[in-house]
Amino acid sequence: MEKCEAAAKDIRGETLNHRVNARHLDLASLKSIREFAAKIIEEEERVHVLVNNAAVMRCPHWTTEDGFEMQLGVNYLGHFLLTNLLLDKLKASAPSRVINLSSLAHIAGHIDFDDLNWEKRKYDTKAAYCQSKLALVLFTKELSRRLQGTGVTVNALHPGVARTELGRHTGMHKSAFSSFTLGPIFWLLVKSPELAAQPSTYLAVAEELEGISGKYFDGLKEKAPAPEAEDEEVARWLWAESARLVGLEMS
Repeated sequence: MEKCEAAAKDIRGETLNHRVNARHLDLASLKSIREFAAKIIEEEERVHVLVNNAAVMRCPHWTTEDGFEMQLGVNYLGHFLLTNLLLDKLKASAPSRVINLSSLAHIAGHIDFDDLNWEKRKYDTKAAYCQSKLALVLFTKELSRRLQGTGVTVNALHPGVARTELGRHTGMHKSAFSSFTLGPIFWLLVKSPELAAQPSTYLAVAEELEGISGKYFDGLKEKAPAPEAEDEEVARWLWAESARLVGLEMS
């Protein structure tokens, strides 16, 4: 929260907009998500834009406080619940937009119907990350279908590789070979956080994207996602299973 408050203070100073607030939200806790959503619904008159940006990547086999595999729980299930809890407010504020930050890694993902939560298989940190990012694109497709005619759009996005701490668990910085040989090339390819945030901002405010929904963007350009990400049957199954896991009433 200290970093969050400092960022909010910087933005207030730069924009002279006093209505920039920092709020606590732990996506690894369904209780925290419900408390945050209730606070937003109570305090905010409107919600026009929701950017689901948080993620963990390639972490060890940790679980959330509710027992979900951490990458599935934070990257996908947390956002699934949060978005659904805010849907009435988004609809009442229409036109509104939801932006889900996925990743190019979704193309290597697969939804395991028998073991979505990694309770039976040997844990694969990379496969778990890719599954969580594929789930976000499938969620985008199904949510878009459900939101037709409401004035709320939802799109998924690969923002590019940003120079943040997201890759702290990948081990690249611990390897001498990676640090000295690949490091300089890597730093030439990655984007600054400011540059990596531009696609999210574009999807949130661009006038030419009004009414565009259920799409996947690579940076600023619309692109076809992986074939499994467009499978309506998988998307419907995932929605039902996700609703069951997070305790959301089915509709």
